[in-house]
Amino acid sequence: MATTRTATTQWKGALLDGSGTVSLDTSKVGTFDVSWPSRAEAANGKTSPEELIAAAHSSCFSMAFSHALAQAGTPPQTVETKADVTFQPGEGITGIVLSVRAHVPGITAEQFQETAEAAKANCPVSKALTGTTITLNAELLS
Repeated sequence: MATTRTATTQWKGALLDGSGTVSLDTSKVGTFDVSWPSRAEAANGKTSPEELIAAAHSSCFSMAFSHALAQAGTPPQTVETKADVTFQPGEGITGIVLSVRAHVPGITAEQFQETAEAAKANCPVSKALTGTTITLNAELLS
C-alpha cells in the first residue's frame, strides 16, 4: 500500500530577508521556522531544508540497515545514524555523509560493511538523492 506524507511551507518576503514556517502536516508533530540565514549561516533555532533532508536520510537509512541485518539473521541491538548534509550557497547540496554506529551480535566486520553499503544503496531516500555524493562511515560496536 502506497503512502503519501505532506509538509507545507508558508513563506513571506524575498529570499534574503524573508522567513517562513514548515509544518509537518501528516504527523502534526510540529511547525518549524525557516529562513535564508538559518540555511546559509548559523541555525539560530531555526531549521533548513538540509536539516530536514538529514533527518529523513538518517531515519530511512537506519530502517533499511536494521531490516537488512535482521533478514540476514543478525538483527541489531542498536543502530545510531547521523546524516551531515552540506549546503553551499550558489551551488546547492554538495554532499551527504552518513555515519552509522551499530551493535550487531554475530556479524563479521566484512558482513557489517557490506550490509551497510547495500542499505545505503537501497534506502528510498538515498535513491531519491542520487544527484549528490553520499559517503558512508560505518562502525561496528563490540
